[in-house]
Amino acid sequence: QVQLVESGGGLVQPGGSLRLSCVGSGISRYAVAWSRQAPGKEREFVSAISRDGGDIYNRNSTRGRFTISRDNAKNTVYLQMNNLKPEDTAVYYCAGTEGERLWRLGEYAYWGRGTQVTVSS
Repeated sequence: QVQLVESGGGLVQPGGSLRLSCVGSGISRYAVAWSRQAPGKEREFVSAISRDGGDIYNRNSTRGRFTISRDNAKNTVYLQMNNLKPEDTAVYYCAGTEGERLWRLGEYAYWGRGTQVTVSS
């Protein structure tokens, strides 16, 4: 079982950028997803990456602005977020799975505590 810790959130103006990190010992054994939950909204899938980085899934609303990547040598998965919009404001979570259906958040068994991203002028 892996323990995941998110970092890199904060307050940024619209159009700005942030890079989130998800760190966990042995994270290379798992596919990893980023998801988010805004106030009054349900949790939603953002992006996922396979164990070796060969398969990537993105939601349409962040495609082209957010990029998921991983550096298994550093036990880290990243979410680079560019051109941030107020509607991106949410708590962002990373999660790991040994499963195959990476686009389904129900596949993920290991979750971090989240990091707050606030986009406001």
